[in-house]
Amino acid sequence: MINRESESAFVMTRQNDHAQFSEEVAKGLREEWFLDSKYRDDCLLAIREHDRSWIRMDDVPIWNDRSKAPFSFIDYPVLPKLAMYRMGLDETEEMSYYAALLCSMYYASFFQSDQQSLQESELAFYQSELARQKRLREKLNAPDEQVIARHFQLLQLCDNISLYVCMNREGIAKEEEHPWFKDGFNSLIDGQKFVAEWVSDHEIRITPQLFTQEWSAVLRNKHVPKQRIREVGIHEAYLESDWTELKVTFV
Repeated sequence: MINRESESAFVMTRQNDHAQFSEEVAKGLREEWFLDSKYRDDCLLAIREHDRSWIRMDDVPIWNDRSKAPFSFIDYPVLPKLAMYRMGLDETEEMSYYAALLCSMYYASFFQSDQQSLQESELAFYQSELARQKRLREKLNAPDEQVIARHFQLLQLCDNISLYVCMNREGIAKEEEHPWFKDGFNSLIDGQKFVAEWVSDHEIRITPQLFTQEWSAVLRNKHVPKQRIREVGIHEAYLESDWTELKVTFV
């Protein structure tokens, strides 16, 4: 779950809804960003399914007593998360070897920077995903590594664009944004950093330009009242809250 807190509610976005929004963003990208059209559809599939592992976890939101907020993708307990990561990747592999390769690279990237500090379960997961990637590359007969790297970068970038929408209030001033995004996205394409900013309550500008024209996508989430959480608990409050849709146009 991706959570944003307001004064009276938690704005809660399921990871799979966030991933579907990411794919809608990716569909509007200029064709040349994909380098090679052969695997474009599989790249889009990977972007759509990159958080498939969270579907079951987000079915039952749980409360974090320490932070006094719903558990999110940032602080969710490690062991069940790793088990669901594997399950989601296995399911993606049944759809597309190439999409599974990109998604495995995505999850493995969480653990590759500081392996000395990893828990045993995290290291085992990381090593198993490296083995998965090796096996999938062999099945795919070694696609161009430059194309794989670019598609992985696009997955990370579209993921970040969607997170930007989920984690920042519509129309927020740049200086008030979540700290992850004030200086642009960490995901780079050929060393190029991209910066997003809200220019109205429904419009975002990304520089340098990613799209050939204005492009819109719709994000689903729920605004779950804090008062109702206190009365019936996070799960019931979430279930009874209505879905809302936010249409975002990239200008």
